[in-house]
Amino acid sequence: MTQQEILVKLRTDMELRGFSPVTVNDYISRVRCYQKHFDKSADELNENDVRDFLHHLLTERGNLASSVNTVNSTLRFLYDITLERPLNQRKIPRARESRRIPNLPSKEELVGLFAITTNLKYRAIFMTIYGSGLRVSEAASLRVKDIDSKNSRIIIRKGKGDKDRFALLPMKTLFILREYYKAYRPKEWLFENGRGSHMKSRAIQRAFQLVSEKSDITKHMSIHTLRHCFATHLLNEGANIYEIKKLLGHVRIDTTCWYLQLTDNETLRLTSPLDSMEMNQPRVLARRNNA
Repeated sequence: MTQQEILVKLRTDMELRGFSPVTVNDYISRVRCYQKHFDKSADELNENDVRDFLHHLLTERGNLASSVNTVNSTLRFLYDITLERPLNQRKIPRARESRRIPNLPSKEELVGLFAITTNLKYRAIFMTIYGSGLRVSEAASLRVKDIDSKNSRIIIRKGKGDKDRFALLPMKTLFILREYYKAYRPKEWLFENGRGSHMKSRAIQRAFQLVSEKSDITKHMSIHTLRHCFATHLLNEGANIYEIKKLLGHVRIDTTCWYLQLTDNETLRLTSPLDSMEMNQPRVLARRNNA
């Protein structure tokens, strides 16, 4: 098969399995890069080529382990399903991912961020993402009819995993959305672009980056930080981890439990058993190079 024929077959295989359009396009893009790297069709390449490509991404391109693992998953699907040549998973391991605790902005810092967002549309988008804990793709593809002001909720259609769910609709979000609606009068898509379609996630990400660079917040942030803040601030205010799991649309509880590391957790206010010991304090003599 030619490179293009492989991409067409891959798309069909994914669509038959009900993959979302976003996931389909992501897989197509990764396989296209893989074939372009070797200037060959994927069916002319083998397991060693897959290993070399993943190693190239990790060591020469400097991609994060999480990004390399998504490519790994894509190529496994390509060979296992589309080309019917299953890969030996022991020879193509997943890279070990490290997940560090980010330094998230406080509620007060986010107030300042929203205040300096002078563009009404982007302020409405940022507040909707934070106020409801949405993924940027979910906010971008909201329709006007998805805002259920009567029941104070937003309907998220075809979220991650192609699942529908309800999200919170805070009063402050509703107020800014009403102000935005009066100014822009969107028809079908809540956040329209200039061509009558919905805004793209990348455009929202770029806008957020520009605003964050102008703010007084020195912490590293991306648009996804607002979703992290939503979950973390809710936990700090006593929300149940299972309730937050449902609001975020997580399939696995351990994904949501990661946010427990970001909270002002009560475990850090426990008393160490060392401090509860009754000890006679000996006279400590300072000695150089000796404990």
